Amino acid sequence: MTEPREVKPTPAELRPLDERPVHTADLPDTPTRDRSIPASAWIEAPAALTSLDDARYLRRIGPWLLWRSGPARGDHACYWVCRADDPDEAAHHFTFELFPDGTGSGRGPTASHTRFRTWKEDLRDHG
Repeated sequence: MTEPREVKPTPAELRPLDERPVHTADLPDTPTRDRSIPASAWIEAPAALTSLDDARYLRRIGPWLLWRSGPARGDHACYWVCRADDPDEAAHHFTFELFPDGTGSGRGPTASHTRFRTWKEDLRDHG
């Protein structure tokens, strides 16, 4: 009998783009594993997001919608969030820059962060 092979998910930047128009309410809570939703497909997308190069939807963190521009590993990436209930409100837009050497920086709802994990925890805890 053969051992089952572990199937690794396709990296987000290699998933096919699903450019069908989508409303905020229809953005999934969890990551999509079979496709990527580009910012250009989000009907209510604010200009701050669509100005990012190749931004793709990742998931919800509480009331926040998380997007990433750039690859998940090995190069510069920008993570961008807004509140789902008021995506145009600039006071509710936050970014975290992740650099190729693993360092990063960004502002969350309550503080500045140098670790991606604490940035996401700030979002989770301050919806």
